Amino acid sequence: MSASAPANRQALRLLIVEDQIDLAENLFEFLGDTRYALDFAADGLTALHLLATNPYDVIVLDLMLPGVSGFDLCQRIRQDLQCDTPIILMTARGALADKERGFECGADDYLVKPFELRELQLRIDALYRRYTPRRTSLKAGTIHFEPGTLRVELNGADTELTGIPARLFELLIRAYPNFLSHEALSEAIWGDSTGETDGHSLRTHIYSLRQSLQRAFGHSLIRTVYGRGYRIDPPEAPEESEA
Repeated sequence: MSASAPANRQALRLLIVEDQIDLAENLFEFLGDTRYALDFAADGLTALHLLATNPYDVIVLDLMLPGVSGFDLCQRIRQDLQCDTPIILMTARGALADKERGFECGADDYLVKPFELRELQLRIDALYRRYTPRRTSLKAGTIHFEPGTLRVELNGADTELTGIPARLFELLIRAYPNFLSHEALSEAIWGDSTGETDGHSLRTHIYSLRQSLQRAFGHSLIRTVYGRGYRIDPPEAPEESEA
């Protein structure tokens, strides 16, 4: 489910995380004008995938989700993804203790169901007006990566990545110091959780990424975790032979 604004306008990009399809459709119908570009996730894992691969201006997050609660998801967005995008929690749970927990998890606003859709829109617009995205780069050791410009900087040298290699590098540096499996990378790029359909394509793009980094820095910066996946390899870490 998605709704896109015309290309000639700068749309406010929203991620709606809601497992009740009827409510999600109402939100899309009400907000789906030229001022907004909307994406939809019915569960926490889908939301994390979208947030890891796309920029958003505001996140509207339901608390009662399958698999992972909105509280836990909100915390993972802040801690694991290091994402500071404004979050509005929406829920039927109106107790003060629930509101307190929501703000402690990193929410910026809390809206109790039922609510008028116009009120949600006003809160979205207000959060967006106050939001100033952090411009700090992602880091892995001495490696710096700026998602907004797709530039990698290391020891005074820099290079700009493009296309799928740029997306792969961002996924890997966000996961650092952990590795990402072949399956996780394939799902993030192509939506293929088996890792089989695009296994060759993944290796090709990893090779292209390594070559670009090698030319710029004299180091590929990507290490193979044999039989499992890849991770960022800062120059100061011991290198292992690569496949």
